[in-house]
Amino acid sequence: MAKPAKKKVEKAKRPKAVVTHALPAVVEAPAKNKVAKAKSPKASATVIKVLAAAPVAKPVKLAKAVRQIEKRLLKPAHDSAAAGVLERLWSVIEQRRVMGDAATSHSARLLARGTQKVAQKLGEEAVELVIEAVARNREATISESADLLYHLLVLWVDASVAPDDVWRELCRREGISGIAEKAARPKTITRLAKTRKLP
Repeated sequence: MAKPAKKKVEKAKRPKAVVTHALPAVVEAPAKNKVAKAKSPKASATVIKVLAAAPVAKPVKLAKAVRQIEKRLLKPAHDSAAAGVLERLWSVIEQRRVMGDAATSHSARLLARGTQKVAQKLGEEAVELVIEAVARNREATISESADLLYHLLVLWVDASVAPDDVWRELCRREGISGIAEKAARPKTITRLAKTRKLP
């Protein structure tokens, strides 16, 4: 009788030992895999549901005339990087000043509002450019730079300054140290500006 009892005890001990040692390796690994597998379909299903529920913006239909102008203006130009584009734009703005209609031309409307408004608009565009540059937003920096240059040209037209006047001044300064140029400025400039902190 003692022999069968021994066998029962040994059989009971062996599975416990095997289970306690094998359990962490066998049970934990599949549980982690099951959790990982279960999370990925749920997460992707949630993303799909969110994307499906998000409203899709409808494309805005523009007037035919506006689309034709955009098509003409936005086509790639071979000399888009040349300074010549600024001179052509200045000429267009000058034409709008002389015979433009404020109802249809932004340049004519802006110039009709006076020097203060032209200067204010240039300042606003400069601030917008600074914000985008600090945010390191390259595409917006390009766009805001174009806006700033356009409004600078409007200011030039308002002040009767031609691009050649500015190019000549830049050529005059070429090769001169910025520190030396600043020191050579007349004192009347700093007196009129009421500050010595000129760039």
